[in-house]
Amino acid sequence: MAKCEICGKTPQSGMQISHSHIRTKRKWRPNIQRVNAIINGSPKRINVCTRCLRSGKVKRAE
Repeated sequence: MAKCEICGKTPQSGMQISHSHIRTKRKWRPNIQRVNAIINGSPKRINVCTRCLRSGKVKRAE
């Protein structure tokens, strides 16, 4: 599932608008990565968005 387990970010929906203003449905999906992260002192595999990885909210396990 495309959901960040840290911040809870999920796909957003909206409209794509063409040059002639024809509206069709579309989705913006977050960039979700499956990483080994340190959770409560032990490595665990979780789905995390790249924003949380970049900001340091998640510590990767090497």
